[in-house]
Amino acid sequence: MEGKVAIVTGGTRGIGRAIALDLAANGADVALNYRKSVDLAAELAETIRSMGRRALVVQADVSSFNDAQAMVQQVLDEFGRLDILINNAGMNWDGVVWKMTEEQWDRVIEVDLKGTFNYTRATTPIFRERKTGKIINITSINGLRGKFGQTNYSAAKAGVIGFTKACARDLGRYGVNVNAVAPGLIETEICLLYTSPSPRD
Repeated sequence: MEGKVAIVTGGTRGIGRAIALDLAANGADVALNYRKSVDLAAELAETIRSMGRRALVVQADVSSFNDAQAMVQQVLDEFGRLDILINNAGMNWDGVVWKMTEEQWDRVIEVDLKGTFNYTRATTPIFRERKTGKIINITSINGLRGKFGQTNYSAAKAGVIGFTKACARDLGRYGVNVNAVAPGLIETEICLLYTSPSPRD
């Protein structure tokens, strides 16, 4: 990882924070997005810098195509390169399907699935031109098996799995690796807030 530059979406807490710290511990410089958690983002950036690595925090909503494009450009301007993308940002907003609102459905799809597309779309022209790059999409075991009360989340995470497989076919010929990781239940803030919108940002 020495000399590599990584973007971690949703990197200020939970799984994303752990990924960011591990990347830094192994020699990478790290860029993180946050939506509201400015204090958490600043604290994490300071921790990464104390490890001897560079850090950049950017306020960006992963569901915004334009925010993703702008953040990737900021990373290039700051670090001069990009090697790794970790699509970790996600949220859940649970409800049984016969009570789920359109807002509940749309917001989870926008963050968990469209957010993964937005950052992949923003970074892949760079990786394709350089003929190297790593993309890791954080999905969920519930995208494979479904879960009661999580039709929106399960659908979004299943979509990330299909998206990952298709991207691997698109980009493999250019030396770009695309993989997905599907954790089970991890005791983080998101798993304790199942009944209200709780973005990892």
